[in-house]
Amino acid sequence: MLSIPAGSQKHNVRTAQTSQKRQTASIRNRSLVQRCDIYYNTGDIGYMEEVRMGMETGDFGIREMLGMQQALQEKYKDIWKPICPDRGQDQLLWMIGEIGEVVDIIKKHGGGSACRDDKLRQQLIEELTDVLMYYNDVLLCYGITAEELKKAYIAKFERNMQRW
Repeated sequence: MLSIPAGSQKHNVRTAQTSQKRQTASIRNRSLVQRCDIYYNTGDIGYMEEVRMGMETGDFGIREMLGMQQALQEKYKDIWKPICPDRGQDQLLWMIGEIGEVVDIIKKHGGGSACRDDKLRQQLIEELTDVLMYYNDVLLCYGITAEELKKAYIAKFERNMQRW
């Protein structure tokens, strides 16, 4: 095995490559929530790209959405009303308004068109995304965690599986 002397250009390049691989692996091993937390605590825009990378390579669930909503709330804390139980009702009403926009798309164009027409499908997805954003705000208002929601969802699923 050939030894590369420390301090040489080849050694420095190899050390930098090894360090970069370790850093990339470390980033991948972080959950999206951890990446969101780091981004919002440090303001380092690089972490937002890591969040996007994570969303492209894995499942995108409630925990990640909650983290992103918390980040939005933190960013606009001087403009938006604070997330708290008193605000939950307002967020529910806004969510219902967004659900109405989803219904309008389906009502006006039909479900089949919303599946086949790319432009219409993008509008539908956009409105459903708005619904999810308000839904996650409601969860934040009442302090409902992803774990609590998962537990309740599984219990409800099991009851429904036994229903008929």
